[in-house]
Amino acid sequence: MPDTDMPSPSSGWLIGVREAVPLLGGYIPVAVSFGLISTQAGFSTAETLAISTLIYAGASQFLFVGMVASGSPLWLTVALTLLINVRHVVYAPNIAPWLPKSRWWPWLMHGLTDQIFALAHSRLPQLPAAQRVGWFFGAALLAWLSWIAGSLLGAVAGEWLTHRWPLLGEVMPFALPALFLVLIVPRFTSRRWALALGISIVAALLCTLTGLTNIGIPLAAACGALCFYLIRLPERVRPVGGKRR
Repeated sequence: MPDTDMPSPSSGWLIGVREAVPLLGGYIPVAVSFGLISTQAGFSTAETLAISTLIYAGASQFLFVGMVASGSPLWLTVALTLLINVRHVVYAPNIAPWLPKSRWWPWLMHGLTDQIFALAHSRLPQLPAAQRVGWFFGAALLAWLSWIAGSLLGAVAGEWLTHRWPLLGEVMPFALPALFLVLIVPRFTSRRWALALGISIVAALLCTLTGLTNIGIPLAAACGALCFYLIRLPERVRPVGGKRR
């Protein structure tokens, strides 16, 4: 008798959509915030949507809008936007071992955000190979559309929303950091991951406290990565029966 609990290969995209739903709690508030800031900087609603659709890069979009509004040279704006996104270069190779061959990957990589990478890194190895393309498509598409929808909402009604609910303006900037915390907390079950993440957090805090906010993120990421790959810690082994030896 076949196992009816096992999803069919064609339903991989539905699994991706369902598992990406929790990400919306971080995407939509930040996207609303971007839409509001973009229109306040002088961009039209159509231009705001174009930025979220084509650039689709979170923090880089805020930087792009701010630099253009301040009259920065176009070459410098483009260079710094690309520099912030250089971290994405290491994302694809880290999930490549679990990506089956498909002509759609060059297009699907537009949806490889920080959160989708974190989710894919943990979920793709658990899925049958036949479902992985569909899963990535469903998860990435939902995240992308929610970002565009949030940007539209912020551009059209962001100012009204923050005036009606002032607390919303305080909550929105924290939504994305909170989402990252949810994604990384499960990693603290490993000593090696806990040490690497702890060093990253300390480095980021030190940079913030000393005013070096511009280099805080790349420096903290570099410290954490070096710690993870250079330091080896023995993990605690639980014997059969759950008792420590």
